[in-house]
This record gives sequence, C-alpha cells and structure tokens, in this order.
Amino acid sequence: MTVEPAGTGGPSPVPPSTSAPENAQAAPATPATDERSETPQSHHPEQHPVGRRLAILALTALGVVYGDIGTSPLYAIREAFHPSHGVRSTPENVYGVLSLILWSLTLVVSVKYIMFVLRADNRGEGGTLALLALIQQRLERGTDFRRNAVLVGLALFGTSLLFGEGIITPAISVLSAIEGLEVAAPALQDFVVPIAVGILFVVFMVQRHGTASVGRVFGPVMLLWFVSIAAVAILEIAREPEILLAVNPWYAVLFFVHNGAQGFFILGAVVLVITGAEALYADIGHFGPRPVRAAWFAVALPALVLNYFGQGALLLRDASAAQNPFYLLVPSALRIPMLLLATAAAVIASQALISGAFSLSQQAMQLGYSPRVTISHTSAHRAGQVYVREINTLLMLGCITLVVAFGSASGLAAAYGIAVTGTMAITTVLFTVVARQRFGWSNAKAAAFLVVFLAIDLAFFSANIAKIRSGGWVPLAIGLAMYILMTTWKRGREALYELLQQGAMPLELFLADIERRRPHRVSGTAVFMTSSPAGAPVVLLHHIKHNKVLHEQVLLLSISGADVPYVPPAIRTRVEPLGQGFYRVAATYGFMETPNVPEIMKSCASSGIHTRPLETTYYLGRERVIATGKSKLARWRKKLFAFMSRNARSATEFFGIPPNRVVELGAQIEF
Repeated sequence: MTVEPAGTGGPSPVPPSTSAPENAQAAPATPATDERSETPQSHHPEQHPVGRRLAILALTALGVVYGDIGTSPLYAIREAFHPSHGVRSTPENVYGVLSLILWSLTLVVSVKYIMFVLRADNRGEGGTLALLALIQQRLERGTDFRRNAVLVGLALFGTSLLFGEGIITPAISVLSAIEGLEVAAPALQDFVVPIAVGILFVVFMVQRHGTASVGRVFGPVMLLWFVSIAAVAILEIAREPEILLAVNPWYAVLFFVHNGAQGFFILGAVVLVITGAEALYADIGHFGPRPVRAAWFAVALPALVLNYFGQGALLLRDASAAQNPFYLLVPSALRIPMLLLATAAAVIASQALISGAFSLSQQAMQLGYSPRVTISHTSAHRAGQVYVREINTLLMLGCITLVVAFGSASGLAAAYGIAVTGTMAITTVLFTVVARQRFGWSNAKAAAFLVVFLAIDLAFFSANIAKIRSGGWVPLAIGLAMYILMTTWKRGREALYELLQQGAMPLELFLADIERRRPHRVSGTAVFMTSSPAGAPVVLLHHIKHNKVLHEQVLLLSISGADVPYVPPAIRTRVEPLGQGFYRVAATYGFMETPNVPEIMKSCASSGIHTRPLETTYYLGRERVIATGKSKLARWRKKLFAFMSRNARSATEFFGIPPNRVVELGAQIEF
C-alpha cells in the first residue's frame, strides 16, 4: 500500500483522540478579488455596548438577524386559514390563532432563545455547531462516550436541517412577497413564478461580491419594514379594538377544544411565525447578545404582534380577506410600494440564511465534517463575511427548483415547518445538556426547561408530520443527505488516519538516519505539510528516497483546528527545533478563521526561522483514495468518501500557497 500524508493533496485524516480537525479541514485562504493583499481579521462581538453604540449594533442586527422572522406576516396567517386545513376564519378561530401566535412568539423566541439559549455561546459564537463544539470539549474530558456520540449526532442533524432551511427560506420569502401582485395587480399574477425565479437568480449571482457594502442598508430597510407593517396594522386595530382580547391564552385552549385534530394541525401553520429563531443564536457572533435582544424587544416583537393582530382585526371585519390578509390590510394606494418593500425585506431574509449557510460550511470544514470547498473572504475587516462558491450554486439550484416545482408560497409552507421544528427540538436538547454541565443547573431546573420547551417543539414538529407527503419530505431528504455526507467524511478521515499511522516512521528514527547519512543540502527552505506532528511525513520520505537531497532549512508544518471560534495570533504558531536544520511548526486556527500558509511562514520569524518567499518550496502529496481496502467503514461509505476526496479542493488553493512554489508527489491509498 502506498500512502501519503493527509492535509496535502487528498483527504485529511484526523487523530481519533481529538475533536479538532486537521490541516486540510481548515478553511481555505482565498481573499476577495479586490482584497488579495489583506487577511480578514478576527471579529469579536462587543460584550457590553451601551448608548449610541448599542443602538447602531441593534439596528444592524435588525437587518441581519430578523429578516426571516420579520417576513413571516406575509404568509403565516394566510396559511393558518388556508382552505386545505378546514379551519374557517370565524371570530372564535381568529382569536384562537392570534393567541397561539402571540404565545409562540413569547415562549419560543422571547423566553427560550432570547433569555436562555443566547447564553450558550462558544467564545462569542453561536449556532448548532457551537453547541457541538461545547459538547466535544466535554467528550474530551472523559464523559460517557456513547451519550455524547448521540448528542453529537443530534447536533450534526440539526446543522443538516439548517441547510434545508437555507434552501427553503429564500424561495418562500421571495415568492410570498411577489404574490402581492395577485392583489395589487391581478393581471400580472401569471408572472409571479418567473419574477421570483429572476429575483432569486440575481440574489445568488451577486453573492460573490459580498455583503459588506449592501449590509449597511439592511438595518434601515428592515426598520422601515417593521415600522410600516406596524403602522398599517394600527389603523385596523383601531377599527376593531376587541381583537386585543386575543392576548388571553384561554382563547388558544378554546381553539383546540372547538377544532379538535384540525386545530392541532394548525400548529403547522403557526410555526411559520417563529421561523428564523435559530438565526438569533447563530448570529450572536456578529453582534453579541445585547444588541440582538434590544432589537427584538424594542422593534421586531412589537411590530410583528401589531401586524398579526391587525390582520386578525381585518378578518373580524371581512372573513374573505383570509385569501391574502397581509396585502389586503394595506390601503390600496400603498400596495405597490408595500410590495416593493416586502420584496426588499424578502431579499434581506434570503441573504441572512444564505450567509448563514456559508458560515456553517466554513465551520463544518474546520470541525472536520466537510471536505475542502472554495471559500472567499468578501471583507478585509470582518472574518464572518465569506462566500462559498459550491454552496452558493447548490442553494441557487435548490431554491429555483423549489419555486418552479411548488409554484406558490402555500405549497412551500408545507416543506418549511419540518426543518424549523426539527432544529428547534434538537437545540432544546443540546442546550439542556450544556446548561447542566457548564452552567451548573440543577437536575430539577434542567428537567423543567427540557420538559416545557421540548413539549412545545415536539407539538409543532408533530403537527408538521402530516405535511411530509405534501412537501415536508424535502427538508428531511436534504438534512439526511447532508448528515450522511458529514458523518462519512468524519469517519473516513479517522479510518484513513489509522491506516497512515500503521506505516508511519518515527521522526526521531528519521532524524537519526539523516545525521548518519548526511545527504547533500541545498540553499533555501522546504516546507512539508503533515497531518500528524509526531511522525515523519511520507512525502518527505519519498523526497529523500528519490531526490537524495535536502534543503538547508526543513519545516514540518501541521495545521490543526480548535473547537473555539478564534485563536489569538500570539499563541497560534508553535515552533520546535528538531536538529539537523529541521523544525516542527504547529499552527492552530479556530473554526471561524482561515489558515494561510504564507502568513504562518512570516509568523515564524519571531522564533528565529527566516524564510524568503522565492527560496521556499512547498512539498505536497496528491493522493487518490481507492475503496478496495479493509477499513472499518461500510463499502458504500468508502466509495462515497473516495468520491468526496477526489472532488475536494486542491491543497495548494486551500492553504493559499503560491502555486509556482509547489512540488506535488502522487500516491494511491487502498482504503
């Protein structure tokens, strides 16, 4: 069997004893076309902003975090009273649905996410993968492996479902906004789908330019959106002030009593009002919890509640308005401007989920669950603004396919709830474990949180199960596919590492042989990349065997990922002299950072290693994995792993290494 060190040309194995990914799983260093000379700096959220700074951050968070949940009024109540559900828009049902909406926003978003889940950050970063990193830290400390393996599996599946949500959200948001043409300009209703497809195409095409400049207007546009939807609602509430009685939760109880099973399945439509709640947690790394909370309680929550109650007041006065209560709530003279504003808000909602998918991809690579893909930084100042070409293409094709296949927001609504509720239930379980282990919650407090909120999540999830045949299978299929890909890559890398270790040569033995043979040394520096800092890289063994020459200075470089978002530059690189002109260089990056080999070389100067770019040669291995060996993986997983490794991005581009300074040695691995 011929093998080559991981982290070079092919797949990169990771030692089973660590949860951190090896060097090939670090994010690629590909700056934007107009910023090639700059490296994005780590961005840490401010912990305690106040005054004007808090207001600015809250306004920015309003545009980035609340786009998804902010556009839910476009379709949520319409779906609740859709004829297919069999629940008519009678006054009793209107009161009941509004009560369910209000208390869902209160309990799920305000209490669960805003008050509790935002506390579980990993060095300032949030999201399902941040919970995964926290759990892996506990796993490393010797906690029960099987239990943690189940929790890691849940975290991965929750992340997978978020990719499904990232495909559905742009489609349903844009399509529901354009459907306003059916009210504002009925003659154009046949153009709803083509217009939505065109807008989505443009949205994805501009992703490569980044959101650094466009992002400045997101906050003001969403502020205008929230103010507008609240203003048009206040007028209707003033006509029917009794609608405010729906704040009483008893109306929600009566709704279930009067409607039975049909009332329960309405939860599948009510859940649409809390879509995007996961973004509250995932985006705290950009703003910190305080601005996110301020934007919610000061603007988003009041505006949403007012608009939902305004739509309810309209239904009390005109039950037929259920066909599109959002646009019928708007005065006829303002419907075209509102449609344009709604489209802008939908684009912003889409942008938030698309950017989130890019971030998830980067984190998945750094945590060792994804092969290399093309990541470009679109800002020289904010590390979180990245663009992933492959993910962007998949999202675009998926969104456009869904719009064409389902043809309406009502059709897509069936596919939406499963992804949202599944992820929320998983977050509840994972947060409970983290709160118990890290926050010191008592068993009683942790159990109370788990029982209350998991019951709510599972109720929403159960109500959406009935939608599986009519579209709910879409996010489940996407989630399952992503889960299989991530777990296959992780297990494949671990199995490959075991194979490589069997043929590894101890570094001490290699250095002793070099001292004895004293091969010819040439000027310059040679950098050999290796996934294991302990042994001699196989590419180095091949080089000395065939070329019988060594550079005066030889660096054995290994780049590992940490399960924290950022690693301070002062402790990122470690240099260890080995003798005979050899040095071991180990660099560690967080899962929100991008490794760059030339930058690592510069940082070695403080340790006495001086390199010149034109006199430095990088030796990499170009491996081809063949699924014919006897590894522990199932045969279908081995074939899938081999396919993924063949299509992973080349290490030269991945690490930002100058291509004219690279020497590659090919090898095959029987896996």
